[in-house]
Amino acid sequence: MRPGEPLTGQRLLAWALALAAVLALSVLMGVAWGTGSLSLVDLLPGGPPLSEQARAVFFNVRLPRVLAAAFLGGALTVAGVVFQALLRNPLADPYVLGVSGGASIGGVLALLFGFGSAASLLGELAVPAFAFLGALSALFLIEWVATVGGKLTVYTILLTGAIFNAFASALIYFIQTIASLEQLHAIVFYLMGSVPMLGYRGVGFLAATSVLATLALFSMARDYNALTVGEEGAAQLGVDVERIKRRTFILGSLLTGLAVSVAGLIGFVGLVVPHLLRLILGPDHRLLLPAAFLGGGAFLVLADLIARVAVAPSELPVGVVTALVGGPFFLYLLRRKGSRYDFA
Repeated sequence: MRPGEPLTGQRLLAWALALAAVLALSVLMGVAWGTGSLSLVDLLPGGPPLSEQARAVFFNVRLPRVLAAAFLGGALTVAGVVFQALLRNPLADPYVLGVSGGASIGGVLALLFGFGSAASLLGELAVPAFAFLGALSALFLIEWVATVGGKLTVYTILLTGAIFNAFASALIYFIQTIASLEQLHAIVFYLMGSVPMLGYRGVGFLAATSVLATLALFSMARDYNALTVGEEGAAQLGVDVERIKRRTFILGSLLTGLAVSVAGLIGFVGLVVPHLLRLILGPDHRLLLPAAFLGGGAFLVLADLIARVAVAPSELPVGVVTALVGGPFFLYLLRRKGSRYDFA
């Protein structure tokens, strides 16, 4: 199954099953290994009896966290794939269009004003709620600014997103200077990215949202393939280019905003994994998009596992792990492939 092979139903099924197996294995590793003495083997029939506290830790803490990491990784990777298709640039990532800046501002403001404390009205939901509100505000603002003459131009989106991210960074730096030491610690940890402790309702919402958005984007996979020849060429092939650009920007931004709102900024997932999958599988988005969801989920589950056990009993922000692993690996890929890298 080489990258240049024509996509067939058999090849798509084979890769989907292979990557689903990788994701399942990653999830099993994530729930079996941890800082505590409880492992997956302890839950098998015939194993030693477990206390209620041990079962609560496994089912209410470890398992939902691993599942959240899987869906977050999938969402970020799919967003990276479609933004790379939209901008026709393999170096684009989910944070390039500015929505992450809006989400970061919302989350940081919630931490600054103490809305994320357990005593607040929304409790632990405050930071994700404010961050997602910030992401939606940034989405509407950027779309409004980037729409010229009823058209959403790629370069205007990119430029507007870059400017908004710069503004968001400056505002966050200002907030950090006026924050207390405790608030500053919470803000820095949030911005570095970490997989949250969600309950099953939160995981279910994350799963439903990310899967539905991915399916909507997958329905445009043939159009993304056509976009590789340029907007004019895609239009000649019958693609409604403006509709595809707008839907991609909105759905990809919603995936990004959702991920940032609950997990902060987790870098390199939406850059390294799409790049690696495109090198292995080729540029056909009918295969690349489902592979991105499964492969990105496996990548973040394993990164979160490393974050939990590397400096136990302390814990690293998972964004640090993805940067330390993803950065050198990405440079290695570029060095190894060089000019042979094929985006289209």
